[in-house]
Amino acid sequence: MNLAKKVISAELAQFEVHFREAVKSRVALLDRIMQYIVKRKGKQLRPMFVLLSARLGGEINESTFRAASLVELLHTATLVHDDVVDESMERRGFFSINALWKNKIAVLVGDYLLSKGLLLSLNNK
Repeated sequence: MNLAKKVISAELAQFEVHFREAVKSRVALLDRIMQYIVKRKGKQLRPMFVLLSARLGGEINESTFRAASLVELLHTATLVHDDVVDESMERRGFFSINALWKNKIAVLVGDYLLSKGLLLSLNNK
């Protein structure tokens, strides 16, 4: 996986900018939670697979970054919802969303991430 990261390191940095933009909110609490989520990113395997697949088929472009963000948004939404169902207090060694902001907010955050992902899928130019 280290070789793959080297091949697309610049594109991964661009992806992070796109992902941050995709989760922004004008609601202060929601934006604070989104910043918390973005700072505790995982291995980003799914976005890496999207970027590498695009590279194999040609070029990485705006549609690629949109697809990578969509995949990461949907995945993150499922993790947030899963932590609520499992009553998990930790995710990757950090407090889960429901541990910090309680279940009702965590469910709504997962729903927000899901809806942002679906909106991205509609914005396919």
